[in-house]
Amino acid sequence: MTQPIPETSRPSNSFDQILRRVFTPDLASTLGSIVLAMIVGAGLIALRGVNLLLAYQALFDGAFGNLNSIAESLIVATPLALAGIGVTIAFRAGVFNVGAEGQLYIGAIASTYVGLTFANLPGYLLIPLMMLTAMLAGGLWAGIAGLLKVWMGASEMINTIMLNYIATFLVSYLVHGPLQEPGSPLGQTAMLPAQAWLVHILPRTRLHAGLIIAVIISIIAAVVLWRTTWGFHIRVVGKNPIAAQAAGIQVNWILLSALMASGALAGLAGYGEAAGPQHRMIEYISPGYGYTAIVVALLGQLNPLGVLAAAILFGGLEVGATTMESAVGVPSAVVTVIQYLIVLFLIGRGAFDLIRQKLHREKKSEQRA
Repeated sequence: MTQPIPETSRPSNSFDQILRRVFTPDLASTLGSIVLAMIVGAGLIALRGVNLLLAYQALFDGAFGNLNSIAESLIVATPLALAGIGVTIAFRAGVFNVGAEGQLYIGAIASTYVGLTFANLPGYLLIPLMMLTAMLAGGLWAGIAGLLKVWMGASEMINTIMLNYIATFLVSYLVHGPLQEPGSPLGQTAMLPAQAWLVHILPRTRLHAGLIIAVIISIIAAVVLWRTTWGFHIRVVGKNPIAAQAAGIQVNWILLSALMASGALAGLAGYGEAAGPQHRMIEYISPGYGYTAIVVALLGQLNPLGVLAAAILFGGLEVGATTMESAVGVPSAVVTVIQYLIVLFLIGRGAFDLIRQKLHREKKSEQRA
């Protein structure tokens, strides 16, 4: 392989410093960002003349007010957690994977194809085979951008974004063409065999075993990042690839493997959607989970367990937004604004720290003069 990507192709020093502050575990800042975003959201709700308490009560009730609401929130949280943990691994290595959406689609369509092709297999063989296929497909899809990065120095941000479009259009072609359900005008495949479905784990709800997979993956990812040699190398390369290379770490391999692992988990999220709530592949299987997963990873401060918690929060907000809109007439877009403001305030913490430090240095320089 070629030499590692030069430092000049990485984000600027100031941006790196902001990222380091954002990703530094700080529960107080995270909670503060959530509170500030909710306050701004309250202002937007007030502009519509709606009672704030009623609006937020409807939001909470819709997200966690009863057993079914909790189940629906956790269903949404599952793909966000899996894809978010994948994004975390890539970001920890200093690779900006913004292609989780496309990797999710590729994992979903690949695992669905396997499920339909080997429909006669028993569930204890078919489900692991579908999971492995989804992870392999998502990993290889991400690996395209990884190879372009380490061989040609191409920006993984641009390549993963472009691959998102290719993936979604490819899936659209397949579900309207070779893999379309016979006799159906809809963009979807035939129903997966029952033994391929993820079992429901909460009676009288749609909550499926994908949640258990997400919890297990979050624990494994935390152990891998902080208790294994590969995880240590990922974190070292993410902080300083030049020093990592000087220490004998195969930087290009770490970049490529981290990006492929990231894609594999996004692909697994796609499998969970196909085998869980949908029981088939549909044209628009994701309402943007891969993009929201980036925000979830940032809010979780690149800690797999924190990402899981952030995914549950965002899952609740997504589900609760619908209830709030129908109950009190507040557009669900307000909740989307709140979600992204949370991360903006979190990033702003790092920016304000840099500004404060710069002003302090300037003041000391003036005193010396």
